[in-house]
Amino acid sequence: MASSTEATDAFATDERDQFIPIRKTELVQALLSDCLVRAPALHEQFQQLCRLLSAIFHYEYFEALEKLRDDYHYFNPDLDSNTEANSPDLAAARAEFLETLDQVLKGANYKEISLEEIEKAHSDRPSLRVKVKATTENYHKVSFFRRGHRIEEVKHSRWAGLRTRIVRTRVFDNVIMMVTVKLPGELQSKRQAKALQVNQLRPGTILIKYFRQIALSDLHMLLPRVRVVMGTYDKMTIAVPALAGGIPLLLNAMPTLTVLFLVAGFYLGLTGPVEHEQVVKALAALSGVSALAGLVMRQRLKYERLSLKYQKQISDHCYYRNVSNNIGIFDFVVGAAEEQECKEAFLAYYFLMTSNGRVAQEEIDRRIEAWLQEKFKLDIDFEVDDALAKLDRLGLLLRDGNDLSVLPPDRALFVLDQRWDNFFPFANEPEIGQQAVMNA
Repeated sequence: MASSTEATDAFATDERDQFIPIRKTELVQALLSDCLVRAPALHEQFQQLCRLLSAIFHYEYFEALEKLRDDYHYFNPDLDSNTEANSPDLAAARAEFLETLDQVLKGANYKEISLEEIEKAHSDRPSLRVKVKATTENYHKVSFFRRGHRIEEVKHSRWAGLRTRIVRTRVFDNVIMMVTVKLPGELQSKRQAKALQVNQLRPGTILIKYFRQIALSDLHMLLPRVRVVMGTYDKMTIAVPALAGGIPLLLNAMPTLTVLFLVAGFYLGLTGPVEHEQVVKALAALSGVSALAGLVMRQRLKYERLSLKYQKQISDHCYYRNVSNNIGIFDFVVGAAEEQECKEAFLAYYFLMTSNGRVAQEEIDRRIEAWLQEKFKLDIDFEVDDALAKLDRLGLLLRDGNDLSVLPPDRALFVLDQRWDNFFPFANEPEIGQQAVMNA
């Protein structure tokens, strides 16, 4: 049995994720158990700081969640078709929604995959003999976003198991597909409008689907309304037996077809009487035509059986990996972005707080990545720029040229508490607060 190893990966094998795949609680516990935090007071202050940072990010992302829900109202395919009656400028509303969702996905450390990379990986995939095709002419845009990955080795048999090969492929932990259907004014023909109607897609809707554990080479299968196209091997298994059995039957039947028509005309009253031998030849021709029709029907059923088999493979492959759809995805995406923001801010603040004096950005990046590798065996490309930008926005970061530091925990808690109080400043107005208490 021969064996070979092949790689079908459009991405560099040494690419590192920016996604931190550990729970926020687990990360905080690991930081608190580190030897750099010993004093009980500092231990408690850092815990409270993490809690307050989480509350601030949660409130900020709650606004993003509400905006996504409102902006998606006119594009939700699960709503009835009368939704667009009182809609605003749909093109502008669509652009605003896509921009908001793109920002949230970036906050959750999702990266977009180009359709060219997906097409290339699909054409090179060895996992299934069947191919799928999907037309995208009815869509304004098709986008794929992925987060987290690993390399898997899958064994594939060839030549009835006489030869196997091990294929290395990249599998993504989280995949979000977004299909933006063209608006009514963007459809170029009645045929496109009819195709959308047949597929039960309302013009202008936006389909969003969230999948888990999807290989790069299988992303093409996630497109809506994919069509099964058989490979060369399956076409030959159907065509060769059809030709081998059909040609002899056709050659034998052709000389007697005229007799068959003559006898048929007699029984229909269209021709004169026929001889007994002609009737016998007609019956022989009829049996040959019946055999030929049976062969065609058998090969047709074989084609349909293979098509259903491959369609089931595609459905089974994607069905159990589909986690959520459309508006239900927003809670997950916003929650994921919120958690990633928290973890990045926790790490940046902690390692700046525990540094002896001021430290450069590159050094902080190196220390965090080394700590994640040592503590959790994670090879992460930490987004130090984004993490420091969050601390700077919240007023916790101190800069002295290229040297960085943070406010000590007690002062940082005061700053964050003020920021939290200013989200709803009504109780901070003494006169209004006193009057509200008196009228209660």
